[in-house]
Amino acid sequence: MLPFIRSDLTQFTAYKPHPSSDTAAAVPTELDRVDTNESPYDLPPQLKEKLAWTYQELIESNRYPDGGHEKLKQAIVEYVHESASLSHPLFTIENISVGNGSDELIRSLLIATCLGREGSILVAQPTFSMYAILAQTLGISVVTINRDKSNFAIDLKVAQTAIENTQNPPIRAVFVVHPNSPTANPLTSAELAWLRSLPEHILVVIDEAYFEFSQTTLVGELLQHPNWVILRTFSKAFRLAGMRVGYCIAHPELIAILEKVRLPYNLPSFSIAAALIALEGRQLLLESIPQTLAQRAKLIETLSQNPALQVWDSAANFIFVRLQANSCDSQDANLKNLHQKLKENGTLVREINGGLRITVGTPEENTRTLQRIQATLANSHF
Repeated sequence: MLPFIRSDLTQFTAYKPHPSSDTAAAVPTELDRVDTNESPYDLPPQLKEKLAWTYQELIESNRYPDGGHEKLKQAIVEYVHESASLSHPLFTIENISVGNGSDELIRSLLIATCLGREGSILVAQPTFSMYAILAQTLGISVVTINRDKSNFAIDLKVAQTAIENTQNPPIRAVFVVHPNSPTANPLTSAELAWLRSLPEHILVVIDEAYFEFSQTTLVGELLQHPNWVILRTFSKAFRLAGMRVGYCIAHPELIAILEKVRLPYNLPSFSIAAALIALEGRQLLLESIPQTLAQRAKLIETLSQNPALQVWDSAANFIFVRLQANSCDSQDANLKNLHQKLKENGTLVREINGGLRITVGTPEENTRTLQRIQATLANSHF
């Protein structure tokens, strides 16, 4: 190891979202990529044409992008009010910060609250892995608690005990996803009551990456909780995963700190233009949501009929399934075998936390996913 590298970084594994090159020979050229919770639909041609025209006529590649994001922030404010059906405006651009994906915003929040051993974070596993990964790369301690094995609700007694116990450093931030990834369950009323009860010296990060699918948001409560921040993304329902644009809504004082922490010119001009065009065309883009929800219901209903699978309900654009526990000794091996067989047959899903997370794709992709899962299970002895 190079002598100037932090010793703890040797323990980390780089995030690998797609099949590695060493398995490429065993994987079909054309894959149904239902593993990363992206939209299966590209931007409509008319929006792509508008974006191409914007790049051609309005964007100067030799100039730095808009570092203040004011036009984009204003468009986000309008969307937040509209999508939450707020009776009167609650937010201004002073409540918005924009990041290079939600990951940058998560990192900025960690830097602003916990860096320098001033705090640790609390996460309930299984959940989105980047909270812990980003914290650890910054040298920030992560306190991990469990979720209920049957419904994935947070163990609130353990969570509260962790908050109250003297940690070194103390818990300074709590991260939750609403609905959770990879398990797709929304926050329960008990979990919400617990979050509302947390003292103001603890930051509560509520990740609403899948809001457009759940249609459940907590933005209406933000003004009552200055220690809350809500994360959103353009990578899912808005079909801009390739552009890396995320945003958060929070108290102006927190936003001001995040603006200090983030890198200057953190969003390329093309990404800013894409987010603006997506917001302008949101009615067209979000027309696919009902179809996604109907396809989600079809996946859940069909897979639930297979006795080899345990399938949970979902409030997101993906579902979570596990193999029924027939043999504890072979459970992990069976799951890995199922995951590999699906990959070899052209369906890429995410193996995570003892189960498979399956993104809702196009109707054709979903039909192939169902056929391949059923065929693999029928030919296996799980």
